[in-house]
Formats: sequence, C-alpha cells, structure tokens
Amino acid sequence: MTFPFFPFWFIDVFGSFLMVVFGILCVVKAFSIRRLDPHNVVWAYFLWLSMALAFFALSRSIGHIIQHILTVTGYKHIWEILRPYSGSLNTVTFIVGGSVTLFFGGVWEIYHRIMKDQDALREAHNKLIFINRHLDELVRERTREFVASERKYRRLFEEAHEAIVVASPDGTIMDMNSAALKLFGYNRSDIGKISLEMLFQNADDFRHFWEKIKKDGSVTNWECILQKNQNQDKLVVLISGSREEEYVERYVLWLRDITQRKILERQLLNADKLASIGRLAAGIAHEINNPLGIILGYTQLLLRSEPPDSERYEDLKTIEKHVRMCKNIVGDLLKFSRMSQTEKQIGDIHAVIEDVLSMLHHQFDGSRIVIERDFDSSVPEFSFDASKMKQVFINMLMNARDAIGDKGGRVFVRTRWRQDQDAVWIQIGDDGCGIPAEHLGKIFEPFFTTKPPGKGTGLGLAVSYGIVAEHGGDILVESTEGKGTVFTIILPLK
Repeated sequence: MTFPFFPFWFIDVFGSFLMVVFGILCVVKAFSIRRLDPHNVVWAYFLWLSMALAFFALSRSIGHIIQHILTVTGYKHIWEILRPYSGSLNTVTFIVGGSVTLFFGGVWEIYHRIMKDQDALREAHNKLIFINRHLDELVRERTREFVASERKYRRLFEEAHEAIVVASPDGTIMDMNSAALKLFGYNRSDIGKISLEMLFQNADDFRHFWEKIKKDGSVTNWECILQKNQNQDKLVVLISGSREEEYVERYVLWLRDITQRKILERQLLNADKLASIGRLAAGIAHEINNPLGIILGYTQLLLRSEPPDSERYEDLKTIEKHVRMCKNIVGDLLKFSRMSQTEKQIGDIHAVIEDVLSMLHHQFDGSRIVIERDFDSSVPEFSFDASKMKQVFINMLMNARDAIGDKGGRVFVRTRWRQDQDAVWIQIGDDGCGIPAEHLGKIFEPFFTTKPPGKGTGLGLAVSYGIVAEHGGDILVESTEGKGTVFTIILPLK
C-alpha cells in the first residue's frame, strides 16, 4: 500500500513558505520592541536571534522548494550537487544562532554585574546626597557627642584623688590634673613650660624611669623621690603609667604620694626597738632611782650646814643640780616604760589644752611668741587620760618654743573632729627652724635629740608617742627645714 505523494509535498512547500513568513514577522516584531528600549540587551538578543532564525527559515525553505522543483522536472541530479551547499548554509545559520545565544549569554551576565554595580553606585550616590544635605546636622551631632565625652573624661581626670600627669615623647608635660598641680605646687599656666625631668630630684632616677617606660611601654609602682616646685620638698612617690598611641604618642602617669606612709613604716620598724628600750629603761630606772634619791638627800643636808659663800657650797650645788638632772632622766624613763596605768575618763580636750597653756604661760612671756587657738566647737567629749595628755601637750609646746627660739614667731593649736574617722585631730605647729628630712624618721626614738647638751633628754617625743599609742591613736609629723613643724595627734573617740 502506498500513500499519495502530493499531500506531503504540499505540506513541505507550504510549511517552508510559512516559516519564511513567520521568520520575517518575528524580525519585524523584534525591531519594533527594540526601538521601544534601544539599551535593553534582552531585546537586542531577541532581534539577533530572530534574524538568525529568519535566515535559517529562508535558506531551508528555498532549499526545499528548489529540491522539489528539480525532482519534479527530472533534474534531481542537479539537486544532488546543490544539496551540500544548502546543508552547509543551514549549518552555518545554526552556528550563527548558537553563537548569538552564547555571546548574549555572556553579555547578559556582564549586564547583570553592571546593573548590580549600578545599584550599588546609586545607593552610594543617595547616601552622599543625604550626607551632603544633612552634613551640618551630622557634624553638630558628632560634635555634641564628642564634647559630652570630653567633658565626662575631663571631669574624671580633674576629680581623681591621685595625681595624673600627661607627658609628650620628649618629656614635656602636656597636662596635669588638680591633684598633681597641688602635689607639686604648680599653676595651670605652668603646663607646657615644665618637663617631667624637673619633677625628679635625681637626674639618674629620671633617666632610668624614662628608659624603662619607653622600652616596655608601661611601668607599675615605680618608687622614686620627686620634689615640689617652690620649696624643693622631697616626695616619695609610686608611679604607674603607660604609653598611648591612639592618635598621638603620649605617656599617661599616675602618681601616688607615699611620703607619710614611708614615715609610718619607719616608725613601725622602730616599735619593737622602742618596746625593748622601754623594758630596759624600767629596770635601769628602778635600780638607780633610790641611790640618786639618797645622794640628793645627803647633798641637801650638807648644803644646810654650809655658808652660801663658801667653795664647798658651790660644789654641793653643782652635785645637787646634776643629781636632779639624773632624776629627771630617770623619771622620763619611768614614764616611757609605761609603768603607770592609763586611767581614762570622759572629759573636754579643750579644757585640758587650756590648762596646759595657762600652766606654760610664764614660759612664753617675753619670748615674742604668739599662741593662736583654733578650736572646733563640734568636738564632743570623749574618754582619755587627762594627766597623760597634759604631758603630751607640754612636750609638744615646749618643743615648739625651743624650735622658734629668741627670734619670735607663731605657735598654733588646732582641733578638728573627723567624723569620717570617728577621731579628734589635735595639731600643734610652729614656724620655727623645722626638722631636717634625715631626722624625721628618728624623732620618736628614745634619747634622740638635736638640742645641745643639758637642753633635752631625747625622751619627750618617745614618751608622748607611747601615751598616744596607749589611747589607740597615732602621731603624724610634717616639717620643712627653715619653715616650721606641725605635729598631728589623732585620738579615736572609741
């Protein structure tokens, strides 16, 4: 059974004709869309692909039509010659279509990247426009935040109890807080004119310190001796600090004054020695007190029978004088040894001080020494041994008088109630000769004195320290040679 050939021939020819028509219509449509958006790469791809397909349809349709015409007219052998050329043309058309697709695929990827970058640029552009429009407001806001932060840290810097010094890499002081200015005696106008080296008493100490912090970037509790600006007073200080390089290189140092602590440490080191000497003094005092009393008694008996103008009378008076001096020393030794019991009673410390000042009034008459009182009326009555505290005040006031001498001066007695310590502070000071720095650690040692022979036994301050210690208190001393001394007696209320 065979099928008629004509229907197939007709479909093939008519279909080829329709392919050409549809290809041309697709090209026309692609052109019209391309004109609407000339820069759209997708429409460009559709146009090129439509042209390739239209060319393929035209090539294939013409080839089929020629094939059928030559076959029907009996020139099939001619088609056999033309068929490879027709196939090659179709193949080239397909290659062109595939190449266009691959080409526009790469273009499409690049296009997407460009569009992504364009979006990023557009976003950055919008941000720049926003910043440009709101720049003044943003600057004001950041300025307010910076000023607030600077004020906060400046307040912390200024209100710190420890001294803080900021120095540049060459050692010039860039800033000092209030505690540092007070500690070294400088004014704020001096900042920038002084160097860190000027604070050190010893140039070698500064060199070692500066090399250490520059090498390691920090130091911790570096103990050294510094000095004040005006009077060259020594300060024992612990320095901690570090190098900062966030914006500019600088060195921030924290300084803690431990001068008083060092003095107290020396006093504590002497405590055992004082106790041993006290026990020794008690034994010696008891052993020699009675013989001295006998010698003094017999000397006074002999004086009664001697005429005042005789040579023996003068010799006996000399013996009496030196025996009394020995008895005074023994008496001080007995007091220092704390043989007597402390009897505390509630009393007014101001009344005790006034009794002592009245008692010593004749000692200050004609000496051109002015006694100033500065009593704190809020000091309450508390428990203490009035007789022993009188002895302490007498020792302190007599030392002040001796320190001033005949040149005249000022002695002040000041009291304060320190509620934060629940203690009473009693300060006795003078503007006399002062105590040399090398002697400050020895003044509470028994028998240590700077007075000439016959003027002091060296036991007054030692006895006073023992009495105050029995009350649970302490004695602090501040002195500048040539300017005066201040003793601070601290007595706890409980």
